[in-house]
Parts: sequence; C-alpha cells; structure tokens
Amino acid sequence: MKRFIVGFVGAALWAPACAWGTAQGMDDAAVKARLNQIAASYTPHQAFMGTVLVADGDKVLLDKGYGMAELEWEIPNTPDVKFRLGSLTKQFTATLVLLLQQDGKLNINDPASKYLPDAPKSWEKITLANLLGHTSGIPNFTDLKTFGTWAASSHTSAEELAFFEDKALEFEPGSKFEYSNSNYEVLGAVIEKVSGKKYGDLLRERIFEPLGMKDSGLDDDGLILPKRAEGYRPGKSGLMVARSESMSVPWAAGSIYSTTGDLLKWEHGLFGGKVLSADSLKLMTTPGKGNYGLGVFVQAKDGVQVVDHDGGIEGFNTHLAFVPERRIAVIVLSNVNGAVPSTMGDQLLDVALGKPVTLPSEYQAVPITKEELAKFAGVYDLAPTFAITFAVSGDALTAQGTGQPALPLMYLGVKDGRPRFYAPPVYSEFEFVPDASGRFTSMVLHQGGHATPGNRH
Repeated sequence: MKRFIVGFVGAALWAPACAWGTAQGMDDAAVKARLNQIAASYTPHQAFMGTVLVADGDKVLLDKGYGMAELEWEIPNTPDVKFRLGSLTKQFTATLVLLLQQDGKLNINDPASKYLPDAPKSWEKITLANLLGHTSGIPNFTDLKTFGTWAASSHTSAEELAFFEDKALEFEPGSKFEYSNSNYEVLGAVIEKVSGKKYGDLLRERIFEPLGMKDSGLDDDGLILPKRAEGYRPGKSGLMVARSESMSVPWAAGSIYSTTGDLLKWEHGLFGGKVLSADSLKLMTTPGKGNYGLGVFVQAKDGVQVVDHDGGIEGFNTHLAFVPERRIAVIVLSNVNGAVPSTMGDQLLDVALGKPVTLPSEYQAVPITKEELAKFAGVYDLAPTFAITFAVSGDALTAQGTGQPALPLMYLGVKDGRPRFYAPPVYSEFEFVPDASGRFTSMVLHQGGHATPGNRH
C-alpha cells in the first residue's frame, strides 16, 4: 500500500547502445534464458526473493521462484507461494466499482457524499471518479505522522475514514493528480454501502471465484494461510522480518494476497472480456491526470499501450504489467522490500517486446577526472522534504538522499548531451541536465520506472 522509499524515491535502467546482444529475432529458448538471467541477476545478497511469471499470450516464457519464502525454515519460493500485493489491490477495487456501475447501483460521476451521507462537507465536490483517479485532494493517510502507531491496531472501515476525514484537502478536487491511499479506503466504504456486502466477500463473488483464482483473497490478521511468504526488509546485518501494520488497515487500498498464476488469470480475464464490459474496461484503461486510469497506470511504451501498477507494503513489493495489444503479462512478486520488482519488470517487458536490455553486471564504467566530477557536486531538491546531495569521494561521485547513506556512483558517459551516472545498490540512474552556460543546475532520477526531476540549490 505504501510507496516504500528504499534508497532514494522508488528503477528502470537506461540501456546504452552497447546493450547485451539483441532481443529481436531471438528464438523462444533464447528469450526464456534471457528472462531467467534477468530475474536471477537480482538474487545475489538477497536483493530479491520472490516469484516471477512472464507470458506472451497463452505461452508462458518464465514461471519460477527465487530465493526463500521463509528464511528460518529454508522454505524456497515456488510459483504457488502467496504474497501480499499492496497497491495492486487498487485495480480490483476499481473493478468492483465499475461492476456496481454496470449493475446500476452507482455512477462514478456522482459525488461520494451521495453514497456516504456522513462524509465531511469538504468532500462535497469529490466524485467517485476523482477517488478512482487520485484527483480528490484527500491527503494520503499513510503519510500522517500518527499513522505508524495507529495502524498497528485493527480498525473498522468507519474508523479508517474517521482517521483522515477531518484533514483539509490538499487541492481542489479534479485539479491535479496526487497518489493517495485514502481514496481507495473511501471507495471501499462506498462499495460496501451500495452493495450491502463486505468488500472481501464481493471480491470473492464477483472476481476470484468466476476467474478460478483459488489462491487469492483479502488478508486478515488472524488468517492462517498455507504457502504464505514471510515478508522481509533490508537491515544493517542482512534481511530482517518486516513488522506489519494490521491488515485491516490497507483494506481496499492494499490488503489482497495472491500468486503469479492467479494474477495471470486476472489479466487474461480482465482483458479477455470475462469481468467488465468493453465500455467499462475502456473507461478503466483510459489515462487521465498523471497517466492514471482507474486503479492502474496507463502509458505508451515503444508504440504499445502498457497497463501497469506497483505495490508496496511491509515486507513485500510487487509489479504487474500487461500489454493488451500483444497479451504480454509480466508479474513480479517479492517478499523483500525494495525497488527490484519494478526495475526487473521493466526489463522483462523489454525482452518480451523484443528490445535489448543491459543488466547491472553488464554496465561498463567510463573514465572521468576528479575535476569533472566536481561539476556535479551539490544539493538537488526532489521534493519539499527530500533532496539528494552529490559529492566527490576519492575517485568517485556519491549520492546521498535525505536521511540515507551515501552511495557510490558509476559514470556511464554522455548520452544526448547529458552525463549519466548509475547507482548499483539501488538500480537507479542519474541524468544531469546542463543549462545554457553549461552548468549543471538540474538532474533527473530514473528509478522504479519513474523519472523524478530535481533542481540544484
């Protein structure tokens, strides 16, 4: 549910001209070998443990587990291991809303207050569409200072809404995109109100059972779940068990668990017309502000539409992408917190689309003098409370995010007039942008499939 900040802010890797071989013209055996090589490349030092599935139509190219589902008992990850999905939950919530609209029980252009009469007056202009597309202005409740302590205990949906409904809106509804888990908690309440059923029951009746998703469900604090992966986070001396918030808290924004196999059924069912009407699916996958549709991001990649989303919750990070035109599915489920799933997912998708990919081990450093490195030193603001400081240390440039350790960078040379550096520990790239005088006054962080600009101060 949360957007975990693990070594900066999120890593799609820039693939230089010297990228490994060529994916075009590769036979199935070569494609399968390359996909496995990519996934396996992230397993050293337990940067990634989890399961990966890549399918091209009905042809499965990769379906494998990596590392351990449970370290203490040395139980390996296999394709049938269940993982918490985090924010991948949102597309299921959005689908339930659209199904209820098809049933004539709601209209997404209606204000949320029509269905939640006790909603605060400040929400009177917020429509269900605003909630679905993260344009409501409601603050993200997982960012509130007291969230950590509050979330350790179980809460009802009414208590969840009460936790943030008195907070002032951050902007006029509909005016901008700002990702907020609060939106989908409100949608969960609407779903239960208009359907007269529990959110988890409706998920099972309308989605999981019809699609044969027998290994998926809504998680619960007391649930004993066979073949469940334990969640871990990086620690100073290696991986540590991640302490979880109560699973009543993520709820309609992030509490579903599933497997790679079930998620493939989901993608084939959703885009195969087995869940939503054609009009509803089009509505869901039409990008709005922030390239966000309804519960999913929708973006163009090399001339094809990609519908994807990441998920993050204590101990787990996930990535789910689908190319409707080609019926290509990429699913990465990890029980180690970090940016690997989105990075790996982008690379796996590139290979499936016939593009070359460069792995971290295949990068080659380009020589650069200390005098040249000094030109990049400085502090660059990426957000009101987050900056990255670049400094010369020995013969290398380092990058240090606010409240994080300094990381050494590898110089990759210049592409399109912009010097680039790579941070191997977090699979991220920095692109420095010169101004008219040639001074570097801004930069772009490429990480987790996102490009985040920063200005020097």
